[in-house]
Amino acid sequence: MSVSRLRHIPGIGVDEIGDAADAAHDPELLRLENLDTDIRPPRVALDVTRSAIDDDAANSYLPFQGHTALRDAAAAHVGRIAGRTYDPAADCVSVAGGLNGVLNVLLAVVEPGQEVVVCDPIYAGLINRIRLVGGVPRHVRCTPGPDGWATDPDELAAAVGPNTAAVLVMSPAMPTGAVLDRAHWDALATATAEHDCWIVYDAAMERIRFDGRAPEHPASHPGLTDRTITVGSASKELRLIGWRVGWVVGPPRIMADVNLVGMTNVVCQVGIAQQAVAAALNSPDADADVAAATRTWQQRSDLVLQQLADYPCVRPDGGWSLLVDTAALGLTPAQASDRLFRLGKAAATPMTGWGPQGANHLRLVFANEPVEHLTDLRDRFRAAFG
Repeated sequence: MSVSRLRHIPGIGVDEIGDAADAAHDPELLRLENLDTDIRPPRVALDVTRSAIDDDAANSYLPFQGHTALRDAAAAHVGRIAGRTYDPAADCVSVAGGLNGVLNVLLAVVEPGQEVVVCDPIYAGLINRIRLVGGVPRHVRCTPGPDGWATDPDELAAAVGPNTAAVLVMSPAMPTGAVLDRAHWDALATATAEHDCWIVYDAAMERIRFDGRAPEHPASHPGLTDRTITVGSASKELRLIGWRVGWVVGPPRIMADVNLVGMTNVVCQVGIAQQAVAAALNSPDADADVAAATRTWQQRSDLVLQQLADYPCVRPDGGWSLLVDTAALGLTPAQASDRLFRLGKAAATPMTGWGPQGANHLRLVFANEPVEHLTDLRDRFRAAFG
């Protein structure tokens, strides 16, 4: 490494497995390695995108903070879920996808050497962004059990201290599918007030829940309303992955800094995509659309768990993926991934670098393969692991 800021950033592993799967050119290979989905985006988003190609206003850098229609829609969307009102002009900016938003927020709130509390395991891309801004990840164990993953609210709050800049949370989390609820917000409200730090809420999958319940947004908690910065994205719930559009919504006392970082970083977002995302967020059937997609993803998750009932899988509460405990198989995640690829013809990502517990787990993405492709998953695992 030529610069020190990259010293502790190993990558995410998904690219290596994805490249190997692409290079195999094998139609029988199951693609369980990457957070893609075969479920089509909302029809209105596709129609508006096609129209935007001929719209001169869509072929512009301006406005840097995002098109007015998108900021109006995003502020209203977050406000509806959080149960509060946001000013789209002062409280919202557009970003080039959710992870660009996370990086911009971290650059705006984290001083080098400060800690950012995260659950463990968690997406390596979030950990790497903490490190890229000079922050220090503070991992809080999420415990696997027969009903899924659970993070103790008191342990989460206890990790917040005088050197904490922010608590970065995701619910459902990637890759575990773990959900946080009111008990976690109660605990964090006291801890973050004591140490005057932020909640950075990655809302990319908040409506993709398998319990049928509505999202429990931290900004709905009276003790966290003015401490919560929400980062949203069109990639997961709306399946608009290639559009690269997201948003950041939060208190005006920090949003000017987030906007400044954005103009210094990516500058502006994809012009022909922003109106499409706004239309999808504003659509009268938006919630029904996400609910229908979620039912399909849950059906696939249930089938994977049924197929792998004899293997150490952990049930997700939502999201697009679930984890296999490779330590229980006597293998490292890399070894398990290699065996599954060669012997089972299934691509899956080893979670090296995804937090301390990632060193024991393999991720299976169930969002991109229809159920008819998953019915022989048991046979593939038997071929790989016996």
